[in-house]
Amino acid sequence: MAPAEDDISIEEKRVYAGTAGRTDAYVATESGVVRVALSADKVGAFDMVARDPARDAAVLPRDGGPDLVGIATGDGLRVADVGDDPEFEPVTADPVGSKSIVAVGVHDDAFLVAGEDGEIDRIAVDDEGSEPTTTSVGTVSDPRAIDGPLVAAGDGVHRVTGGDSAGATRALTAVGLDDARDVAGAGMPLAATGSGAYWLGNGWMTALEGDATAVAADGDGHAMAVIDGDLFVHADDGAEWDGETWTVADLPVDEEPVALGYGPGVSVAVTDVGTLCVDAGDGWRHQVVGVRGVASVALAVVE
Repeated sequence: MAPAEDDISIEEKRVYAGTAGRTDAYVATESGVVRVALSADKVGAFDMVARDPARDAAVLPRDGGPDLVGIATGDGLRVADVGDDPEFEPVTADPVGSKSIVAVGVHDDAFLVAGEDGEIDRIAVDDEGSEPTTTSVGTVSDPRAIDGPLVAAGDGVHRVTGGDSAGATRALTAVGLDDARDVAGAGMPLAATGSGAYWLGNGWMTALEGDATAVAADGDGHAMAVIDGDLFVHADDGAEWDGETWTVADLPVDEEPVALGYGPGVSVAVTDVGTLCVDAGDGWRHQVVGVRGVASVALAVVE
């Protein structure tokens, strides 16, 4: 696995990590999950931490224990503590059990998972020793991605509603569009469809026209979208979202980004041939991580 040409020495990485902290990027691929250590835009060690083919990944922040990273697999949801030695264990909460999961996200202190059958379930994973609990939220046609309360599906975008009070029932509400490939639920709602990227204003408004395959947002006005194979970046203060507020990113590799994510102060884009690109505000750096079949990326704060 060759390092990026602009990468720094191992000793420099250690010094930098000691001052800037560490964020781990979990890259879900057809071969398993690769964890890549980041310190701002410096790329450190990377290794395969799960060998089950993974279709999606999401990180669940927790106050009472370490954050959890969850991966969607053909045998159900698997979770591990964020840290130096993650060990992924199956979540066997009924009625989900080991059914095939195609997407996973995080909303309202729990995982949201989508089964191949279109069923959307909420899985609450409490402290160690407590059994996970699963609640059905609803059903969509051809689920593809989950982020926050939003679900992208072949029949459009859906939003999880309810649950604002104890005992309140959660449900899915269709909120429009067709052929949704991806969604971003942090801050301004965004959606990627076969006809473009959209933001939710007075209804769904066009942000960028074209074949949109991925979107991500940090909830603070920054966002990314892949349109016709190019990466577009939104760096406005969040007040405007039309096409003039997006610019094409100058990635250091001529490869198509397929998975997007945000961490504290960093933007991450992973390409179809397994190159991770990271930007902390001073331009993009990259690292080949040696995997194919990239499906998604999720970022977790370690220190």
